[in-house]
Amino acid sequence: MKQLMLGNKALARGLYEAGCCVVSSYPGTPSTEVTEEAAKYDEIYCEWAPNEKVAMEVAFGASLAGKRSFCGMKHVGLNVAADPLFTCSYTGVNAGMVICVADDAGMHSSQNEQDSRHHAIASKIPMLEPADSKEALEFAKKAFELSEEFDTPVIIKMCTRVAHSQSIVEESARVEPALVPYEKNIAKYVMMPGNAIRRHPIVEERMRKLTEYAETCEFNRVEKGSGTLGIITSSTSYQYVKEVFGETASILKLGMVNPLPQKLILDFAASVEKLVIVEELDPVIENHCKALGLAVTGKDVFPMEGEYSQNLIAEKLGVSVPSQKSLDETLPNRPPVMCAGCPHRGLFYILSKNKCTVLGDIGCYTLGAVAPLDAMEMTLCMGASISSIHGFNKALGKESEGKTVAVIGDSTFMHSGMTGLANIAYNQSNSTVIILDNSITGMTGHQQNPTTGYNIKGDPAGKIDLESLCRSMGFSRVSVVDPYDLEVCDKVIKEELAADEPSVIISRRPCALLKYVKHNPPLTVNQENCVGCKSCMRLGCPAISMKDKKAMIDNTLCVGCNVCRQLCKFDALQPGEV
Repeated sequence: MKQLMLGNKALARGLYEAGCCVVSSYPGTPSTEVTEEAAKYDEIYCEWAPNEKVAMEVAFGASLAGKRSFCGMKHVGLNVAADPLFTCSYTGVNAGMVICVADDAGMHSSQNEQDSRHHAIASKIPMLEPADSKEALEFAKKAFELSEEFDTPVIIKMCTRVAHSQSIVEESARVEPALVPYEKNIAKYVMMPGNAIRRHPIVEERMRKLTEYAETCEFNRVEKGSGTLGIITSSTSYQYVKEVFGETASILKLGMVNPLPQKLILDFAASVEKLVIVEELDPVIENHCKALGLAVTGKDVFPMEGEYSQNLIAEKLGVSVPSQKSLDETLPNRPPVMCAGCPHRGLFYILSKNKCTVLGDIGCYTLGAVAPLDAMEMTLCMGASISSIHGFNKALGKESEGKTVAVIGDSTFMHSGMTGLANIAYNQSNSTVIILDNSITGMTGHQQNPTTGYNIKGDPAGKIDLESLCRSMGFSRVSVVDPYDLEVCDKVIKEELAADEPSVIISRRPCALLKYVKHNPPLTVNQENCVGCKSCMRLGCPAISMKDKKAMIDNTLCVGCNVCRQLCKFDALQPGEV
C-alpha cells in the first residue's frame, strides 16, 4: 500500500518491516517521532530511556542478545552517547543494531548546529543519509542488513526537513529474522586494552571493505544530465538541486555518506567540466573530493551555517531566482514565550525580582531567559546548570552563594542532572538547585520520563520520587513549592539562598498543556479598577495585553492560574465565572 508519510514515521515503518524488536531512545527534536511511531507496533518493545547514552547501551544489549535493535536521538544527543558509540564500533554486533541521529540545521530547536557526519567518521561507523521518506524506510531496512554483514552498528542521519516532511512510501510485510544465538566471546566483547588493541585492526579492515562497498552501493547513484555541470550532493540538498537544475546538470547523489566512495567520485568528476559540492553545514564531501585531488566549487560560495533552499542554491550558482511577492505590511514579530499558565513563569518572576543569577538548562523553561522576565543567564547543555553552579560557587564563594541558583527540568534532571547533584553533595558547594517539575518532558511534545510514573505507551511504570532521591544523595534541605504561589516561592528561595549548606527546591506544578490538568475559568478585568500600571505585563503571559491603557485578558488563552492577580495592587484582575 502506498501512502504519504513523515520521514520519521517512514523510518519507524522500516524498523518494523526489518524485524526490529527493541527500541530505546531519548526524545529530542527532530528525532522524537521515530520512537513514538515505532511504539505503535506491538511487535516492537519501545521505551524512553533516561538519556541517549543509556538508550544506546540498551540497544547494544539487545543486539548482543541476538535481536535487531535501534536507538534514536538528535545531534546533541549523540554527543551524550559518544562513549558507547566509539567502543561498540570495536565490539561490533551480534544481531543488527541501527542508530538514528537527527541533525537540526538552522537550529530550530537546538543549542548548536553540529554536523553528525563527524561522529560517523571519528567512530569509524557507516552512515546512511536518506533524502526523503521513501529512502528513510528503505535505508532503515538496509541498515540492519549492513550491520549484520559488516559486523558494525550503522548510523542513519536524518535532518529536520527529511524528518518532518512527507513523501510517498510503499509498505510491505514485517520479516523478523531468527534469533541470533548469543555466544560468549571475551575477545570480541570485553573491551579492556589487550582485547581492544586486537579489535582496532578489524575496524580498519572493515572500513576498507565498506569503502569498496560504497563504490557500488545502491544508494549512491549517478543521474546523468544534459549539461556539463556536475553536482555531488546528499539529503535535502539533493532535493533542492533537482528542483533548480532538473535534467540540466549531472548529479551524483550520495546516500551512503561514510565511508565515501573514491572511484565513483573520480569517474563522475571526469565526466563533467565543472564540479560543485552542495551539502549543508560542514564540507565533509568537499574535503573528501579535495583529498582526491579534485578542483571543486563548494564552501567558497555556499554558507557553512543554516539550512539551504532552492533559491539559495540557484542564487549561489548563478541561476535566475524566481520572482517573489512580498506582503505590503511588515508582520509583527512573534518571539517565543512560555505558554499561558506555564508553571515556570511565576518562579522565574520571583528569581528576576530578587535579582538572582540563574544558571539554566535545556528545556522549554529556557524561555525564562527572554524579556520581560530576563531571568536566566546561562544555558549550555543537558545537566550543565547543576555542574556549573558548583564551579561558579567554588570560584566565587560567599560572593555568589547567596544570590545564585541553578534551574533544571524534571526530565533533564533524570537525563544528566543527578551526577552534577552528586558532585555538589560530595564536594560540598553551598549551592541552591531548583528542579522545575512539570510532570512531563515538555519541550519535545509531552513524553513520559522516569519521574512521571508512566511508560511510552502510557501504562503505569516505575516512578522516581525526587524528594527521596535528593535526600538520599545527601541533601538535608529539600523543599517543595507551588510556582503559582508567589509569596511562598519568594520565602523559600530567600531561605535556601541564606542557608549555609547545599539545598534543593522542587517547583512542582504539571504543565498547563497536559490533557488531565483541569483549569480555572479565565480571569476578567475590572476596567474601573485597572489603572494601566502594567504590573501584570511583567510576567510576559501571552493571555495579557494592553488596550487603551487598560489590561485585557484573552479568554481563549487564560487558564485562570491567578499568578497575575498576585501582582495587581488594585484588584483589577478578577476570577472568572464557572
